[in-house]
Amino acid sequence: MNISPKIEKMGFNSWFLENMSEEADGFEIARVVAVHKDRFTISDGEQDILAELVGKMLYSAESPLDFPTVGDWVVANFYDDRTFSIIHDILPRKSILKRKTPGKKIDFQLIAANIDVAFIVQSLDDNFNLRRLERYLVMVNEGNINPIVLLSKSDLLSSEQIADKLDQIKVIMPDLPVLQFSNVNKSGLKDVKDLLKNRQTFCLLGSSGVGKTTLLNNLIGESVFETKTVREKDSKGRHATTRRQLIILDNGAMVVDTPGMRELGNFSVQQGLGETFDEIEVLTQNCQFRDCRHLDESGCAVLNAVSEGHLSGKRYQSYIRMSKEAAYNDMSYHEKRSKDRKLGKFYRSVMKHKKNQS
Repeated sequence: MNISPKIEKMGFNSWFLENMSEEADGFEIARVVAVHKDRFTISDGEQDILAELVGKMLYSAESPLDFPTVGDWVVANFYDDRTFSIIHDILPRKSILKRKTPGKKIDFQLIAANIDVAFIVQSLDDNFNLRRLERYLVMVNEGNINPIVLLSKSDLLSSEQIADKLDQIKVIMPDLPVLQFSNVNKSGLKDVKDLLKNRQTFCLLGSSGVGKTTLLNNLIGESVFETKTVREKDSKGRHATTRRQLIILDNGAMVVDTPGMRELGNFSVQQGLGETFDEIEVLTQNCQFRDCRHLDESGCAVLNAVSEGHLSGKRYQSYIRMSKEAAYNDMSYHEKRSKDRKLGKFYRSVMKHKKNQS
C-alpha cells in the first residue's frame, strides 16, 4: 500500500505500516480527530470528514476497545466528494490511554490512542498532589506512553516553594521529567513548546482548573478554546474541554486535549504499577515468599523497607491501594464479561428455538 505524505505528516510511520493486515488493501487510511457519541470526525491529512462505523464493527464489538477513539488510525471509504466516510476497521494501536469509567460501573473508557508523550499537568497551588500524580503515571505507563509532568501557575509561588515541590517529586521519582511554567507571565512556556516535535502526538492530562486549555491556547498562539475559572466556593475547576479532540499545531506536532478527570480508577495496570513504583518492584524480588502480598507477611522486603524508613509509608499505601483496586476491578470486569457472554448465548438459543418452531 502506498502511503501519502499528507498521512505521514499526521504521524503515520513504519510501525503502523508493518503492523497493517492485508485486509486494509482497497481502503484509504485516515486518523480519528474527534468522537461524537456514535459518529466520528476523521482526517485524510487535508480535510476533516464526518464518519460512521460499518455495520460489522457495530454488531461485533465486545468492548470499548473495539470502537475508534481519538488518535486512532482507521481504514475507510469516502463518499459524496469526500464529505462522508465509512470506517471499516481500526489499525493496530502503538499505545492506548484508558481508565475505569467514572462511578460504580465496572468498565473502561478509552481516552486516546497512538500517543507518543503525555503531559501530566498539575498546578503548583492546592491542586498539587503526589498521590494523584502517581495515578496518572500508572495510567500513562500502562498505555506505553512517555510521561512528562508540567507544573502550572509558577507565578503564584516563590522560587523556594517551587523548589520544594520539585524535590518532593524527585525524591520518589528521580527520573521523571518535570517542567514548571506559567500561563500568566509566560515563564517556562518556551521550554514546553520546545518539547513539541513534528509528527509526534501529545496529550494533555490533568484535573479541571490546572490550566490545560489556557496552555493549549498559548501553544496554538491564539485563544481558540474557551477557558473557565476555578470556582471560588470550593476551589474546584470547571470543565473547559468537554470532549477529546486532536489539534494540529503550526510546527506539525499534534495535541489531544482531554476533559479534566476527577476520578481516576484503574484496572489491568500491572505493567503501569511496576513502572511507576519501580523501587517497590525491585524490593518485591527479595521477599521471602513468591506470592507475598506485602500486607502482613513475615520476610516481606517491602514492609521491612517501610519500617526502616527506606520507603515512604505514603507511597507504599498508594501502591497497595491501587493494587487492591486494580485486582477488584479486574475480577469484577471479567465476571461482568462472563455474565454478558452467557446472557448473549441464552438469547441466541431462544431466537434459534423460535426460528425452528416457525
